Amino acid sequence: MALILIADDSPTEVYVLQKMLEKHGHNILVAEDGEQAVEVTLQKKPDLILMDVVMPNLNGFQATRKLSKDPQTSHIPIIIVSSKNQETDKMWGLRQGAKGYLGKPVDEAELMTQILELLGG
Repeated sequence: MALILIADDSPTEVYVLQKMLEKHGHNILVAEDGEQAVEVTLQKKPDLILMDVVMPNLNGFQATRKLSKDPQTSHIPIIIVSSKNQETDKMWGLRQGAKGYLGKPVDEAELMTQILELLGG
């Protein structure tokens, strides 16, 4: 299936998302902050990124903006997965270049639907 990068500084959140994705046959990469997410994306070119917002060093909005503006990575869809799920947060996230926005805790069916839509499945 797809190679998906989970960018989240919470080991619990990474674990939950990883289990959901592996159950559906996806391969996983993990980054613990926005800076690492940018590095891993440039090196490994995942098919899709799940990006938390509140992370050390570079937050998810900054990392999303950086990746969506870089010609090497701008084609990779980013879904922001955050506990910051006010309408203004969603609008801001999409404005940074994200293709989707899910609130935490993540609904598995909703997550898989968005992934399928973005990967053309």
